[in-house]
Amino acid sequence: MIRMSFALLGLTLSASAQAQALADLAAIDAQVAGFTGAAIGEPGGAAMPTDRRLRLRPCPSAPLLDWFGARRDVVQVTCPVPGGWRIYVPLRGGGMADAPAAPLIARGDAVSVTVSGEGFAISQQGEALEPGAAGTWIKVRLVGVKSEPVRALVLRPGAVGIELP
Repeated sequence: MIRMSFALLGLTLSASAQAQALADLAAIDAQVAGFTGAAIGEPGGAAMPTDRRLRLRPCPSAPLLDWFGARRDVVQVTCPVPGGWRIYVPLRGGGMADAPAAPLIARGDAVSVTVSGEGFAISQQGEALEPGAAGTWIKVRLVGVKSEPVRALVLRPGAVGIELP
């Protein structure tokens, strides 16, 4: 009986330790609501709470929130540390999704193409083959390289990027 009590106590402590080793999904929901200015289920807010089945490691720094895509109908939440995680939170319609984004890059613009991954970043000059607003993917031809065009994410005027896992 005593052994069984200790075994149950060990299981309870183990489950408690595992629960503490996971990111607080309710806090992520609150951060998304603060970022969008709308509560879960409201127009412009998260379509639904973050999936409680997710098992994310706690982020040692504050997660970064940003719009994903030009339509602004998804929020990207990123733990900005090496080996961190990234999730996408779809928004309920009626928010900023209807506002068209102004192009930051025009066809023919010279751009700096940055390819980055964990622990490295390299840049090369390129030419935009199509216009694009912040957060959209456009085709870019690398200068001095005889290859097919690449798709890169518009970051700001004159800068596009490709992030490798």
